[in-house]
Amino acid sequence: QRQLVESGGGSVQAGGSLKLSCRTSRIILSTFTGAVWAWYRQAPGQQRELVATITGGRPAYYADAVKGRFTISTDNIKRSIYLQMNSLKPDDTAIYYCNRDDQELPWGQGTQVTVSS
Repeated sequence: QRQLVESGGGSVQAGGSLKLSCRTSRIILSTFTGAVWAWYRQAPGQQRELVATITGGRPAYYADAVKGRFTISTDNIKRSIYLQMNSLKPDDTAIYYCNRDDQELPWGQGTQVTVSS
């Protein structure tokens, strides 16, 4: 069983919205709340890049390319991380992954987001 399972991707037109979910497993509550969680993405032919991070008590971080359009959040009870993506652009097309910011957990399969113009 994978520790990180991403879902919620799909194909949308530019300007549309998607909400990605990342379900974690075998992580106790204190470990989950103490970690810095992140969303990453990898577009075809490009390296994986950081999109956003979140941890308790500190402002979330967003890459400049998504600032003002994406919102990262967590649900401690569900041990899950979310990424609300609004005003999507074709440049947002990528496979999206979640992980800790130190990338210590095995990568999940990711979820494909395709934005058409």
